[in-house]
Amino acid sequence: MLFKIILVLHILSGFTGLLLGTVVLIRKKGDRIHKRIGLIFTVAMVSTGLCAFYLSYVHPNLFLFIVGVFTIYLAVSGYRMIQLKKAHLGQKPQLGDALLTIAMLICSAIFYYIGIRYVLAKQVFGIVFLLFGTASLRLCYIEYKAYIGKVTDSLYSLKNHIGRMTGAYIAAFTAFIVVNNTFLPDVVAWSLPGILGGIFISRSIQKLKSNPKNI
Repeated sequence: MLFKIILVLHILSGFTGLLLGTVVLIRKKGDRIHKRIGLIFTVAMVSTGLCAFYLSYVHPNLFLFIVGVFTIYLAVSGYRMIQLKKAHLGQKPQLGDALLTIAMLICSAIFYYIGIRYVLAKQVFGIVFLLFGTASLRLCYIEYKAYIGKVTDSLYSLKNHIGRMTGAYIAAFTAFIVVNNTFLPDVVAWSLPGILGGIFISRSIQKLKSNPKNI
């Protein structure tokens, strides 16, 4: 009974996140409505990730666990990033931010460990784990620069806010594609949303650089 309740909550939270994430991506950024939708989106993504932890524990599923990890990390760190507007002036992340970074760093090591084992066993999914491990390690390094006061980019906060919130959306979309996939090879279903999303994030950041007031 509890499993069914958590599953329904997982689906509803995921659907809410995908719907609101789509709205955020296509409408004006930075106004009051954007901020309110963004907060609800963050809560929905955290709920989705926490439910994924339980579901992946009851019915062991490493891939669902990975999506849960990334969804929570990207949504929470992305939401927090908007608070670090003065990082280039020496503003430091808070204790909660540090704990989140450490947790992600540990997960990165786990992803690498599993990925290497899979690759050595000639299982193609090892590549997926290594990609996720590399991505999470890079994100942790970006945060580490703020902790040691090495941020010089005045757009540090906004760039990472955009990239991480979009990344949370991509994580949820990836889970949706994988669960409903009936024709794509598994490794493609897992990797394609991230690749396309990465291109979108890159273009958005380039647009931000050229005109910070028009994103």
